[in-house]
Amino acid sequence: MLSLYATLVVAIIVIYYSCELFVNAIEWVGKKFNVAQCAVGTILAAFGTALPESVVTFMAVAFNSSPEQKDIGIGAALGGPLVLGTLSYAVVGLCIIFYRKKRELGTEIDIDNNKLSRDQLWFVSIFIFKVLMGLVIFSIKPLAGFLFLAAYGFYFYKEMGAECIISEDAMEPLTFQPKEKDPTVFWVLSQTFISLLLIFISSHLFVKNLELLSISWNMSPLIVSLLISPIATELPEILNAVIWVRQGKETLALGNISGSMMIQATIPTAFGLFFTPWLFDFHLIWAGAMTLISVIYLLITLKRDKLSPSRLVYAGAFYFLFSCIFLIK
Repeated sequence: MLSLYATLVVAIIVIYYSCELFVNAIEWVGKKFNVAQCAVGTILAAFGTALPESVVTFMAVAFNSSPEQKDIGIGAALGGPLVLGTLSYAVVGLCIIFYRKKRELGTEIDIDNNKLSRDQLWFVSIFIFKVLMGLVIFSIKPLAGFLFLAAYGFYFYKEMGAECIISEDAMEPLTFQPKEKDPTVFWVLSQTFISLLLIFISSHLFVKNLELLSISWNMSPLIVSLLISPIATELPEILNAVIWVRQGKETLALGNISGSMMIQATIPTAFGLFFTPWLFDFHLIWAGAMTLISVIYLLITLKRDKLSPSRLVYAGAFYFLFSCIFLIK
């Protein structure tokens, strides 16, 4: 047991410093390849941190014959968006409050409300369809998976073509070339791939040991897939947000979360539809409902131009409400 706890602590430390390397590198990737700043968060950073989790879901549903493993895969496809749409936003709010004395804007949030509102609207529109698919049975249901892949493809295309102002004066030196004002593409890409590899290895080490710990605590697989594992698998996105908020770049922090939510709403769903019956029980429906309520709450807040750190923190309450009802049932 002591080795499990020690491994978890080491894994978290490695994930954090790997995320430091990653956020530093991905900003330079955006600059080197002329990618708009908004797309750096919603596409590049999100793709790098969320896609490995989608691969894990794919492995769970496609290469496991046991119903239990497939259920865990479906649970992960619902648990990821739940954590991102509740706890991750709450962490951003808490970090803005915590770092307020070090930030030029204090507790003010400097973001494009319309842009973030569109991201949330994209997510809600797709996620509702995702939940509805879990309530019905029809013969060509697996083909709906292609619609989710197409939806993300369209979102990707729109985001990469969006216009944003890149704040070049906020760029920090590349960690692998700290003395160079203009690092080479080779070292930018090297740092990106190495940091992603470290994030991937340490995250899955964390998840595996967390699952072993849950087994020793006699937790059910459903609790692991909906409550425990999603927090671990979304840890890179959460830590990326912490780092960017500390640097005063909440646009990238919130963009990383909303972009990851779009991946989680589409790609794992497509895998689930291809390889499982994709039918929800009460717990999965409850997870979907709490995710939608939280994101709609944030969407209304953005539309009214009332977004603040405290209102971001309130989003975390929906996760705890979900947890309470989940454990009671």
